[in-house]
Amino acid sequence: MKFYVKRRKTPQIIIVSMIDIFAILLIFFIVTTTFKTAQSQLSINLPEAKNATQGAGSQEPLLMSITSDEKLYLGDKQLSVDELASALKDHQEKSPNQPVVMNADGKVSFSFLVQVLDALKQAGVKNLPAFTQPKETK
Repeated sequence: MKFYVKRRKTPQIIIVSMIDIFAILLIFFIVTTTFKTAQSQLSINLPEAKNATQGAGSQEPLLMSITSDEKLYLGDKQLSVDELASALKDHQEKSPNQPVVMNADGKVSFSFLVQVLDALKQAGVKNLPAFTQPKETK
C-alpha cells in the first residue's frame, strides 16, 4: 500500500502586497508633511516687546504685513495705503468675525505706520493686535 505524503510548501512572502502597503505609507507621509501652515515669503524683523502676551484666537486671523521697505500686504496680496481701507471693508463684509493682525518690520518709519493705522481706522478696525518677538535676556 502506497501512501502519498503531502509535500509541504515552503513558506513564501508575498512581496507584491508589501510593496503596496509601503507605497501607501510613503504617500501618506509625503501628504501629511505638506500640511504645514502657510508661511509668508516676506522677510520681516519683528520688534521686541517686554510685556507682550500671546493672544488666544478661535479663528485664523487675516495677516497684514509691512516690510522694511514699506510695502504693504494684506494676506498674500500687495496693496497701497490708499487701497487698504477699501480692501479691509470688502473683507469684513465677506467674513465679519475674522480678526485682523499686523506684522510690521521694526524698521518701518513712523509716518508710514500712522498712514496705515489711519486707513485701518477708516475701515472700521477697532482692535488691532501686532506681532512682536520676546525681548532677549542676556
